[in-house]
Amino acid sequence: MQSHSPSTIQFKFGFWLSCLFALLACLPVIALVWTAWQGDPEIWSHLIQYTIPPTLINTCILLFGVGVLTIFMGTSTAWLVTAYDFKGRGILDWALLLPLAVPTYIIAYSYIDLLHPIGPVQTFLKVTFNIQHANAFIPNIRSLWGCIFLLSFVLYPYVYLSTRALFMMQSASFIDASRTLGFGPIRLFYRVAIPLARPAIAVGASLALMETINDVGATEFLGVKTLTLSIYSTWVNQSNLAGAAQIAIFMLVIITCLVLSERIGRRKQRYHVASQRSQVMTPIKLTAYKGFIFFCMGSIPILFGFIIPTSYLAVEAFKRIQFNGFSNQLLQVSFNTLTLSLLATCVTLVIGFILSSTMRFTGKMMLGRIASLGYAIPGTVLAIGLMLALGFIDRTIGDFLEFKMGIPTGLLFLGTTFTVIYAYSTRFLAIAIGNTEAGYDRISPSLDDAARTLKCSPITILGKIHLPLLRPALMSAALLIFVDCMKELPATLLLRPMNLDTLATFLYAEASRGTYEDGAIAALLIVLVGLLPVILLAYVSKKR
Repeated sequence: MQSHSPSTIQFKFGFWLSCLFALLACLPVIALVWTAWQGDPEIWSHLIQYTIPPTLINTCILLFGVGVLTIFMGTSTAWLVTAYDFKGRGILDWALLLPLAVPTYIIAYSYIDLLHPIGPVQTFLKVTFNIQHANAFIPNIRSLWGCIFLLSFVLYPYVYLSTRALFMMQSASFIDASRTLGFGPIRLFYRVAIPLARPAIAVGASLALMETINDVGATEFLGVKTLTLSIYSTWVNQSNLAGAAQIAIFMLVIITCLVLSERIGRRKQRYHVASQRSQVMTPIKLTAYKGFIFFCMGSIPILFGFIIPTSYLAVEAFKRIQFNGFSNQLLQVSFNTLTLSLLATCVTLVIGFILSSTMRFTGKMMLGRIASLGYAIPGTVLAIGLMLALGFIDRTIGDFLEFKMGIPTGLLFLGTTFTVIYAYSTRFLAIAIGNTEAGYDRISPSLDDAARTLKCSPITILGKIHLPLLRPALMSAALLIFVDCMKELPATLLLRPMNLDTLATFLYAEASRGTYEDGAIAALLIVLVGLLPVILLAYVSKKR
């Protein structure tokens, strides 16, 4: 009879547990494909004829517009703070990350109220300059083009962050050689810097486009019908779950194409520099006049993407608290948000640590890649798949207990906080895995070998060696996951229990009713908490 050592048993248990987590992460997609396949073909033909064409056109225009603007703003500001030295450059370096703290639905919420016919901007123009038809001079923000501009002002930091890092790593020899050939500043930027930065631009733009296609709140507030919004309306307003699943599958195909095109683009663009002999590019010192102009140019995205909406929210929140105080309902909503986010963060971190540790010990990287797929799935699509999967499990268990054992159970998973935590963990598991993997890259395998020679079990190695060394990576992952859970709107909106609101859903409800002043406090709290990972990113970037 063959006996197994405790270490072998621990290895096998960790491996099969990781396989279970990977399967659970894929369960919503499996349920989506199955439901869409089993759906009535007439529903699909109706969607193809009437629903998908207009929403697909709007989605493609939105993605194209946001992609172009985020690339333009992200690369130009990254080059500005890398290639030139002027007064205020250090402030711009970290301040250009601030719009990341403002979720897309909050910037739409802020500008809708700011530019409303009875809002502060038009009221100021009427009172101060006696302009009675001020809306004739103000562009309609409730439009596809307004949505493109607003989303671009809060999503460009994805491109800025990755491109800035690559510009800083570029060798000065490329730049100096181009200048000796007579390249001016503009030609140097477009002919040398941009081609070298294509991989970083592709990564940042793909993240921005993922956020764009995931959006529900901003597009609905601004009256833009996209594929994501059509999924929500098909399910909630028309009670057509099969139709929503079929649109969701169509969206997954588009997202897959986006991810593949980004990876193919990166594979075809590889640049290598001999780091031992490379010299970092030295920024050009500008005169005070030119430096002031460059500082003003670099401040435009910060002004429209962070300062204006955040200042408006602060003023409105102060007015509301002064008039009505901090309501008990908002206290309960804040407590709900904090509790859900903390629980989801802990669950996601534990699962991510188990998966990363299994990949470390077994070398099977595919488990982590499969489990990370949820990050590329929009929250609305994930919610639909999760609803279908857990609904099937609920019916199966309920029928067995009620008809075989006479125990009525009702719904076990759907409509509970478990479903919301499940969605959060699946959606943001990639953050936990990515950060933990990055931490593991800095732990030498020789430490594991030395521990094994001392006959340490895998559990002992994890607890005594890996966990203490991974603490900084796990803490940064926890911060990012917590903030993302607080900001998540689509999945929370569709899966939350009927009597539970988070700050995001509370804000969505107030904006839908047109009571913007009541949602200002919730929006400001989300923005303030969202500043935490931005501060972390700025600190890490400066340290590097």
